[in-house]
Amino acid sequence: MSNGSGNAPPPLGSSGDRDEVVKQSGVGAVIGQAVRERPSALLGALVLVLFVVVAIFAPLIAPYGQNQVVGPVYAPPSFAHPMGLDDGGIDVLSLIVYGARVSLIVGLAATFVAMFVGGTIGIVSGYAGGALDTLLMRVTDYFLVVPVVPLMMVIAVLWGPSLTHIVLVIGMLQWTSTARVIRSQVRSVRERVYVRRARALGASHWRTVVHHVLPQVAPLLVANTVLTVAMAIFSETSLAFLGLSDPSRTSWGTMIQHAFLRTAMSSGAWWAIVYPGLAIAIVVMACYLLGQAIEDAMNPRLKVSHVSVRSFRLRVLRGKDA
Repeated sequence: MSNGSGNAPPPLGSSGDRDEVVKQSGVGAVIGQAVRERPSALLGALVLVLFVVVAIFAPLIAPYGQNQVVGPVYAPPSFAHPMGLDDGGIDVLSLIVYGARVSLIVGLAATFVAMFVGGTIGIVSGYAGGALDTLLMRVTDYFLVVPVVPLMMVIAVLWGPSLTHIVLVIGMLQWTSTARVIRSQVRSVRERVYVRRARALGASHWRTVVHHVLPQVAPLLVANTVLTVAMAIFSETSLAFLGLSDPSRTSWGTMIQHAFLRTAMSSGAWWAIVYPGLAIAIVVMACYLLGQAIEDAMNPRLKVSHVSVRSFRLRVLRGKDA
């Protein structure tokens, strides 16, 4: 029946409405609607776009070259150098602009690996069920209980400090939560009427997954992708701080490591650590705001829980006032 609003998509308030939006309007419409409904998500998206643009046009935006000595060691912030100079007399702002390239490349590439592995395992496990589902989930459980950071350190030491190795290490150890989430969603989708109807009409497993299951889990996969980018960037920073990243590439993590090892804080050069750390914090927060908005839009139960928590707090406050 018509809802009197023309072709406007229904609100993302129920599972059935959500499925109709995904099938009729596509993943982009769901994500766009989620962003429009939450200003914080729009802010996160704009911040991420800004950093991507900075990374792409780094040579045009950076005031100096990433290896260009322009002044004395640890010179404080000034009009010519708003973020000061590092231990080599290099402009910190230029290093942050160039460092955005490596940090974002590592974050996006490692996330792609994690999403491909986790998404594939989650879809296969949730759709197939049975013994294959049990086997894949036991493997996932094994990776879940393994301490990730120590394992990353061991693998990075064995493989050597290479950017490609860092991407593979982070990607191969960050897929477990995605596999679990996607598996749960696929198990729900495969029991719906239109999926059973497609199978009854003779659709192959491949066609059923591609045309009916994957479109329903795609927005959730996108939400996990955005959140995993933040985790990947943070993991690269941790490895770089421990000296396990590529020393020939400038990233926000290597900037913090160099400043820490070369006595920036004891020299009073707080800007050499604070500004790259602030860039990491801003990107991580932007990823969280955008990913959380998409996840809330795709999971109505999260919305209900948020409303319930707010209602409970209001009742408590009113009780205290009374």
